[in-house]
Amino acid sequence: MKTIAVIGGGITGLSTMHYLSKQKKKHNLDLNLILIEKNEFLGGKIHSVSTDEFIMETGADSIVARHESVMPLIEDLQLQEQVVYNSTGVSYLFSQNELHAIPADSIFGIPTSVESLYKSTLVSEKGKQEALKDLEKENKQFTKEDSIGAFLEFFLGKELVEKQIAPVLSGVYSGNLNKLSIASTLPYLLDYKNKYGSIIKGLEKNKETFNAQSAKKFISFKNGMSTLMDRMEEELSESLILKGVTTTNIKKEDQQYQITFSNHQPIYADNVVITTPHHVAQRLLDDKRLHADFAQLLNSSLKSIYLGFDIADEELPADGTGFIVSNSDSVLCDACTWTSRKWEHTSKKRNLLVRLFYKSSNPSYSALKQMSKDDFIQTALTDVQKSLGLQAQPTAVEVTFWDELMPNYTLSHSEAVRSLNEKMTSFFPNVTLAGCSYFGVGIGACIKNGQDTAEQLINSIL
Repeated sequence: MKTIAVIGGGITGLSTMHYLSKQKKKHNLDLNLILIEKNEFLGGKIHSVSTDEFIMETGADSIVARHESVMPLIEDLQLQEQVVYNSTGVSYLFSQNELHAIPADSIFGIPTSVESLYKSTLVSEKGKQEALKDLEKENKQFTKEDSIGAFLEFFLGKELVEKQIAPVLSGVYSGNLNKLSIASTLPYLLDYKNKYGSIIKGLEKNKETFNAQSAKKFISFKNGMSTLMDRMEEELSESLILKGVTTTNIKKEDQQYQITFSNHQPIYADNVVITTPHHVAQRLLDDKRLHADFAQLLNSSLKSIYLGFDIADEELPADGTGFIVSNSDSVLCDACTWTSRKWEHTSKKRNLLVRLFYKSSNPSYSALKQMSKDDFIQTALTDVQKSLGLQAQPTAVEVTFWDELMPNYTLSHSEAVRSLNEKMTSFFPNVTLAGCSYFGVGIGACIKNGQDTAEQLINSIL
C-alpha cells in the first residue's frame, strides 16, 4: 500500500484529496490518503462566520463561475441546490470625496470603446486624448513577460491608468502593476493589441464575450463559502484527516519521506503534496539549494473588516455593489463591498452589511497593522461615514488579518516556479509543490491545480 500525504487543508489541498479519492475508487487502488491541517477546521482562507443576522467570510466571498474547474466539482459534490449567484449593479470609484460610476462598458476600468472612454468622470479631457493614442501606436517592444503597468501606461496614458485602471486591477491582483507581468494578469490584452492594433479596439471586438460573462459571474452558497469546504470534508470519510496538527519537517528516509509534527507522531509517506504558502514549504523542506528561488516568490498583506448595521440595505445608493478608492486622502480603506447588496443571502433581515479592505500597499498600512481591534473598528466606521454618510454603530463586526499571505506574481515569478520545480524533481522526488503561491490565486485555479496534481500522482502510480 502506498501512502500519499497532503499538507495543507485549504482549497488546493482539499481538491487534491477529492480527486485522489475519486481516482482511488475508479481504479480500485490500494492507497492510504492523509490530509494534514494545522487549524482545527479545513478551508484555509475560506471560512464562513455566521451570526443570527449575517453571514461573513474571512477570505474569498465567492468563486468565478466560468472557470472550467468550478461547476464539475460542485456537481461532483451535489451542491447545485446550495448555489447562489451575485446580484449585479454599478461599481464605483471613490475619488476626491465623491463616488464615480465605473463606466459599465469597461473591463477592469479599461474602456471598450471611445464612447466608454468619454463616459468617465474621473479622467480629464487631456487624459482622454492621451488614451486615444492607443488607436495609432504600434506595439514594437512589449511581450507577455513585461509589466502590465508599463504596457497599459504606454498605450493608454498615465492619467487613465492611475485614476481608473490601476485601482481596479490592483484590487484584483493585490500588487503594484509595474511589478506584475502581462502574462500573470491580462495576457489577452497584448494579443488584442497585436491583432487589432489597439487595446480599446480589441476589447470592443470581443465585447460580447465579456458581456456574456459579466452577469451572474460569481457564485457562493446559501450558508456561506464553508459549505464547499464542509462537503469536501464529508466526502473524504475514508481518508485520514488530521486537524490541529502542525507540520515541522519533511525528510527523505530511504524510499519514503518522514513527516514530523509538533503535536503528533511522525508519518511516513511515499508521496507528499505541500499546498501551504511558499514560506511554510521552504521551512518544511529546509534546503538551502531552494532558498534563492523561494525568495523570488513574494506576498502582500491584507486586513478586512465586516460591519453589520441595523439599517435597511436600501439606504445605499441605488444599484451599487461597492467602491474602490482612487486618489483619495479622505478615507484609508482601499475598497468597500456592499455585501448585503451584492449577496442577498448574507443578511437575513435585509439589513446593511459592508466589508472594507486595507492592503499592505496602502501608505497607512503600517499604522493600521499596529492598531488595536477597537481602534481599527473606529477607523473603518470613520471611512464608512466619510464615503457613505452613515453614522450608526455596528451590530456585528468581523476582522480578518492575512499577514504576508496574499501571493503577488511579480516579473520573476514564472522563472522562479520553473526553477523550483526542476530542483524539486532532483532533490525531493515524489514531493510536489501546489497552491496559490505558485499556480494561480483564484479558487478556480486552485481547484484545477489540485485536480492536475492528483492526476499526475495517479498516473505515476498506475
